[in-house]
Parts: sequence; structure tokens; C-alpha cells
Amino acid sequence: MAAHPFLHPFASPTQPESDFVDIVGGSGAIVTDANGNDYIDALGSLWYCQIGHGRVEMRDAIVAQLDRIAGYNVFDPFTNGPAARLAEMIADVAPMPDGRVFLASSGSEAIDTVLKLARLTHQRRGDHDRQIIVRRTGGYHGTNFGGTSAQGIAPNREGWGDLVPHFIEVPSDDVEALATVFAEHGPRIAAFLTEPVQGAGGVLMPPDGYLASARRLCDQHGALLILDEVICGFGRTGNWFGAQTFDVAPDLITFAKGVTSGYLPLSGVVAARSVCDTLESSDEMLRTGYTYSGHPTCAAAAIRNIELIRDEGLCARAEHIGNEFVAGFEAMQSDGVIGSFRGVGAIWAIDVGHDALSLRSRLLDRGVVVRGIGTAIALCPPLVITDEQIASVIDTITDVLASR
Repeated sequence: MAAHPFLHPFASPTQPESDFVDIVGGSGAIVTDANGNDYIDALGSLWYCQIGHGRVEMRDAIVAQLDRIAGYNVFDPFTNGPAARLAEMIADVAPMPDGRVFLASSGSEAIDTVLKLARLTHQRRGDHDRQIIVRRTGGYHGTNFGGTSAQGIAPNREGWGDLVPHFIEVPSDDVEALATVFAEHGPRIAAFLTEPVQGAGGVLMPPDGYLASARRLCDQHGALLILDEVICGFGRTGNWFGAQTFDVAPDLITFAKGVTSGYLPLSGVVAARSVCDTLESSDEMLRTGYTYSGHPTCAAAAIRNIELIRDEGLCARAEHIGNEFVAGFEAMQSDGVIGSFRGVGAIWAIDVGHDALSLRSRLLDRGVVVRGIGTAIALCPPLVITDEQIASVIDTITDVLASR
């Protein structure tokens, strides 16, 4: 019998469609499957649903834009009000005064775009040899060809044949190794690329002072600092961007996921004024873009989402969620249920000391959605998750671990 036509991402091609959980509804931090089972969505779908599921305000904003015009391109000579307004709103909350915003559809598109913009900036400055991108082990940067080449998760780079050249990997926690690479290749380095918190790599926190050291090395050697904020952006770490949480000034930022809370696909790049000055020094066309760049309906969704994050104080709520998780994790650790935990704001991982995929499945059976990464389970819930739901997540994890 032939396999089902739907080829799932990050899944075995032989897994039958009947094995997958069919999610049909959601409200707040709860999602519901086709059999009527409810789950606490402790992963925010896939690191992104900041405002929670089923928000009527989002539906209304999307429908209102659909009633005007669903979509139209923003290539010269066209624009649209929602895209222009969204760019202003993102620029206002980004840690880059007078920056500008390029819009795309997915985090992977944002990464490929930022890699091109970093190289283009040096090309426009006459530094034609600057093509090297330095990446960290454990970094996840999407799955387009540029992002696959930028991966610091080795299995995700394997099996595709030759990838994009000029990437150098450094250990994720070794600033001396980073300094050595800059010393050896400085004049050829275009940028250093990193997530503020490495999400898919296991919710790995940067060592104290690491990002500040990276900023200094980029400045000393004329390279750009790129922060991949696809997971960390829009309130996840307790600020609008992880750059603000870790007090570092990037030259370029990528964003996606939380910018619309996943209601519609949208992503982009924020460029600091120094990069914009270079791009604006010539009227030469910016020869990159996507059919759905600045899609007005997606932009309308992002505008409403950002308003909800702002009006409901969800950045501050992320810090409260973190405090609740820490209290629960400390109790679990003192009881010997878990070995360690790590995270910031509303993105966390707990180390369980064994393969976490089986634990993920057992938690799913008990109505809690998490992600298994190595020996850790990751949690990244909607920022509207209640204290009672957090307690339920912690209690369920504790019960499942105790019953191994």
C-alpha cells in the first residue's frame, strides 16, 4: 500500500498518517485533537504562539484585511499600508535606533536573506573578500540552503550534498575559540551568526559575557553581529528581543514565529542604521525579495499580535512564567527527579538524564505537549499560559518521571 501523500517535515517518511496527532482546535494554552482530547501546549506549537490559540482579535484583524484585499506584492512600484505600518512597529521595539525592516514569510527565508545582506553590506563597502560566516555548534538557523549551511546541528547538514561554502564553526561555549577564528580569518569574516538562546539545539544559554565578547570581536575585526531571534523575539525572553535581555547591540536581527504567534506566516530582518547607511549609499536595486514579502494580510495579523503582546504586558508575563517554572524545577531537582534545568523568560529545558523522545510521547499521552531534544525536554508555552496550567505541566512531568 502506498504511503499517504502528505510528506511530514522532520518525520520518518515511512510513518503512517494515522500515527500523527490531528490537532483541530485550540484556546489559550490548550489544543484539542480530532478525538476530543485536550493538551496543554507547553511548546507554543513550535516555539511561537505567544498570545495563545483561538484569539478572536486575530481572526477579526485578518478578516478585516481580507475584506479589503488579501494580498499584493510590494516590489517596486507597489506598497501597502499594513506592511509599512508593521515595519514601523517592529523598528520601534527593536534594539536598533533608526533601523529598517525587510519582510519575508518564514524564519528560513529570513536567515537566507540576512546572510545575503551581511555579504552585500561588505561588498558595497568594497570588502570583497569578506564572505565567511562564523556559526556556533548547536545553532539552528532554518532549513533553506543558506540556513542548512549555517546549521550548527550536524545531522541537519548531512545528506544534501555540497552546501554553501565559507562557513566556520566554533564551539558554542568557548569565547577563546571564537577569538582564535577571528585572529586567523578576521579580514575575511563577514559576520558572526548566533541565537541569543540556542532553541532547537537544546535551550542552551550563552555563557556569561559571551555575547558581549562576540560584539567586541566583531567590532575589532570589522565583522557584523547577526542575532537569529526567530525563537527569542517578541517577548519570549522577557523583552521584545533577546538582544535586550542580554544587553547586546546587533547589526542584523532575524525574526519570525512570535511576530504573528503563528496565525499567518511572516518573518523578516531588522538592519541597524550602520548597515542601512551602506545600502542607502547607492540607488542600486536591492536584488532580493519574495513573492509574499510584505503580504498585507500577514502584516495585519502581525500588527494585531504585536498590539496584544504590548497591551497585555506579555513581555513581563514571560518573566513571571519563568519564575513559576524555576520554583517547580527547583523542587523537582531537590527531589532528584531531574538533574538540571536552564532557560530564561518563557523558554526552558530540563535535563532528565536519558533519551527524552520517549518521555515526550508519555507526556503527550498525559495531555502535555513538549519537545524532546537529546536528554532534555524543552518548554516554550504561550505567554498567556495560566499559573494553574504551569503547575499542571510540572506535576505531570514529575509523575511521569517518577513512574519510569
